[in-house]
Amino acid sequence: MACPVLEEPVDREAQILRRALRRERVIRARLDILSFPDDFLCERYRFSAQSISYLNNILRPYITHVTHRGHPLSSLHIICIALRFFANGSFLYNIGDAEHVSKATVCRAVRNVTVALNVSCTRLWCSPVTDPQDLSKRDATKLQGSQACIDGTHIPIIAPSVNEGDYVNRKSFHSINVQIICDAANIITNVEAKWPGSVHDSQIFRECTLSTKFGHGELRIL
Repeated sequence: MACPVLEEPVDREAQILRRALRRERVIRARLDILSFPDDFLCERYRFSAQSISYLNNILRPYITHVTHRGHPLSSLHIICIALRFFANGSFLYNIGDAEHVSKATVCRAVRNVTVALNVSCTRLWCSPVTDPQDLSKRDATKLQGSQACIDGTHIPIIAPSVNEGDYVNRKSFHSINVQIICDAANIITNVEAKWPGSVHDSQIFRECTLSTKFGHGELRIL
């Protein structure tokens, strides 16, 4: 006949002591991002405090967490996480380490802000309501009679697995060569953001819609 196994007496005092010593959740105080100087913000997010605040006012209804549980991120912090990802194109965990959040939080922030930008694009993207040539005449003092300003910039990206060499620019890093055109009112009217970093600026202009309009006589060179 097997002998019954006697359970060891439970040390109630030890359990109570362990519960008392259990570390409580510590929530790190979040920084007031808009309190930093514009040079600091532009270097990390490519936007000034005024621009970030403007984006927050527009996107807040679409990205604010409707919950009373936990300690959710504010809409401002969600936007800054996404802007930091858009600014350098790094890995999600690198952005998370910089912003002191998890990789999953960065992923959600980027997705939510991207969807919100898509919904609000009509408020963020403006086009001329008048003939571009009339606009040039009206604001000739700003661009000295020109119809548009054009410039390019290289947006850093992670080295792609396909045609990797095509994306290495003249400064020896991987990028997308983006051409942006604005009118005399500083309104962006055209963006070409599909060319690898090795493509020359002149080729991008030759292939853009504005160059085609000049070729067809739809616009004239002043």
